[in-house]
Amino acid sequence: MKSVRLGVIGLGNIGRHHANYLHAGQVCRGELTAVCTSVPNKAAAFPGVRSFVGAEDLMTSGLVDAVIVATPHYQHTGLGIAALERGLHLMVEKPISAHKADAERLISAARVHPELVFAAMFQLRVEPRYLVIRNLVQSGELGEITRVNWVMTDWYRTEAYYSSGGWRATWRGEGGGVLLNQCLHNLDILQWILGMPLRVRGFCQLGRFHNIEVEDQVSAYFEYRNRATGIFVSSTGEAPGTNRLEITGTRGRLILEQDKLGLIRNETDVLEFSKQAKSGFAKPETHYETIAFGSVENPHAVLIENFVNAILDQQPLQAPGQEGIHSIELANGILFSSLLNQTLEFPIDGAAWETELQRLVAGSKHKKQMIQVDTDDFTASFRK
Repeated sequence: MKSVRLGVIGLGNIGRHHANYLHAGQVCRGELTAVCTSVPNKAAAFPGVRSFVGAEDLMTSGLVDAVIVATPHYQHTGLGIAALERGLHLMVEKPISAHKADAERLISAARVHPELVFAAMFQLRVEPRYLVIRNLVQSGELGEITRVNWVMTDWYRTEAYYSSGGWRATWRGEGGGVLLNQCLHNLDILQWILGMPLRVRGFCQLGRFHNIEVEDQVSAYFEYRNRATGIFVSSTGEAPGTNRLEITGTRGRLILEQDKLGLIRNETDVLEFSKQAKSGFAKPETHYETIAFGSVENPHAVLIENFVNAILDQQPLQAPGQEGIHSIELANGILFSSLLNQTLEFPIDGAAWETELQRLVAGSKHKKQMIQVDTDDFTASFRK
């Protein structure tokens, strides 16, 4: 095989984005050969590409070697398993599943087919700023990590956004709100850099700013194995929003805000300094440095090219599909903790959260009004 024939299942906002850059030839050795959409006229934007209404027909057409699943959340598990069972390599948009129990089912299916590449679309992992931060943390430059704070409220959404799809912001169609939709990338980066916490206490407000039944404002408190603590705050109802990530260790602090990365270094580890200081009010000497990082033109395309290279050359995946369960577990855990009004230990009970979701779906009385909206500015929301 000299190239990978790719099919995109779902031509909503993100599916069209994937299809657009693939059709434009932006992925080396990756060719868009088929799309699947329930709205056939959307396929007209991709001349020369075979269009299907049913995902099963696309998968069995013989026209694709791999698929990108870009449908509403609850469909990811079933479509992903179907693709693997038909011998197709699989890239799943975030989240890989709507909840942990489904993610476990998808991962189990992938284990049955180790010859197939299974990847997840967590494109922030190829963003230079997060690669630099991960290296600084994991190399020990910050010493022992003691605290992380991420205030990520730059996800403002209007009522029109939530009315643009019947599945959006519903227990039945999405399984959650800002945590599962907007924040999955941030939660993935948190665990990718720091690992999973030991426990969480979540505080979520349902429909605080919008006429929706799921969470649109969140605060969460984490505790880690080494006794570090973490705070994560997010919202789709705050403007102007904030995107500020702080990671503090015994040798300094990283601050990422407004596309600038700063590092405040301690000349001496604070624990060592405390033991040796002769004054009760002394502090370690510090100095500030700005850390430069580059940029990537299209991180989604970069991750798809990695997917293609993994298929053709066995290149290691930057976002293995199996790792997609961690951000789901964080999102599920924060929300479940809030609904139960108690602290939860990780790993959470996926079956218990699935049962709670089913209860929320069954008890839903929320009615949505659907409207047609402009999505021209969709890609402006990517780099958070």
